[in-house]
Amino acid sequence: MPVVNRFAELSPAIAEWRRDLHAHPEILFETHRTSAFVAEKLRGFGCDEVATGIGRTGVVGVIRGRSNASGRVIALRADMDALPMSEETGLPHASKTPGAMHACGHDGHTAMLLGAAQYLAEARNFDGTAVVIFQPAEEGGGGGREMVEDGMMERFGIEEVYGLHNMPGLPLGAFGIRPGPMLASTDLFTIHVTGRGGHAAQPHDCIDPILAASQIVAALQGIVARNTDPLKAAVVSVTSFRSESDAFNVIPGRVELRGTSRALDPGIRALIAERIAAIVPNVGRAYGAEAVLDFRPGYPVTANDAGRAAFAAQVAAEVAGGVDTETPPIMGGEDFSYMLNARPGAFIFLGNGDSARLHHPEYDFDDALIPVGCSYWVRLVETAMPAA
Repeated sequence: MPVVNRFAELSPAIAEWRRDLHAHPEILFETHRTSAFVAEKLRGFGCDEVATGIGRTGVVGVIRGRSNASGRVIALRADMDALPMSEETGLPHASKTPGAMHACGHDGHTAMLLGAAQYLAEARNFDGTAVVIFQPAEEGGGGGREMVEDGMMERFGIEEVYGLHNMPGLPLGAFGIRPGPMLASTDLFTIHVTGRGGHAAQPHDCIDPILAASQIVAALQGIVARNTDPLKAAVVSVTSFRSESDAFNVIPGRVELRGTSRALDPGIRALIAERIAAIVPNVGRAYGAEAVLDFRPGYPVTANDAGRAAFAAQVAAEVAGGVDTETPPIMGGEDFSYMLNARPGAFIFLGNGDSARLHHPEYDFDDALIPVGCSYWVRLVETAMPAA
């Protein structure tokens, strides 16, 4: 695998950084230790500028090439946050923080981008400016949105932005990418159904919110089945159904539903939101109940610019000897979408091999990926902005 030779020497140290980060996971915007760790490394590498507190706890490093005749500014992004779950790997570097775990590989993403930053700051074998972005709160907090809204793109003059995520099930060290949608939009909804509770033996004296809520669940499934184009992927899932009573002989007065809707097309996303808003109150009313919807828009569709995706695939092929340029999109969400909405760029998958799946308590990032990921970042910068 034609990785950058320097990473044969650097990889053991980068792996130690990764395992330190893995042992000390932090959630959402509370990445204070991680952000400080990153900022300290970047300063030690000799980055020309290190900015902290971007999007609350984000960190940005600026590395200028040997020359700047091109005037180009290209950004590379890694996410830093962990998940609120307990680890079950039993590894020596397992989480030391109860209820928090790096179960999505953000520790590996951060370590690889740090390794690339070290090399870029040493060699500076490019013409232009490389910006390295370390983002908090990808796991549901919208840290990417926060950094964009904090003026990051304008402040650092970013013209293009690239992201990377490890992917279990994809062969170890293999890359996968596609033009257009890579990951889905992710919206959340809560539905409160209120009826009139009473004795289960006297349903005629009640307004049963469980019956009304059940019909709402069934009706929501009809959105994808009958309202969306079958060739455009979409998901509507009710994932929680709770009543105020656990008794066998009580019809409760209130029920709460929770769920998610996902789509790969912004138009389909809007259609689903519109149909949910129409179905919920009307189905509730049909059964004599009051149904109130709380719909919370989440991450947009993560869509690759076609030209930048082709360029990223070219670079990945040089590192890995080949790349799947027709990787199927997935219905998971990713808040790198906010950065791609602000600037053109591309998001790529890097295979983690036959490991536990993402968000699984036995997952661990494979350190064998470190030289591959670092080389991809470095070659992307040096290829996009070749030294004069």
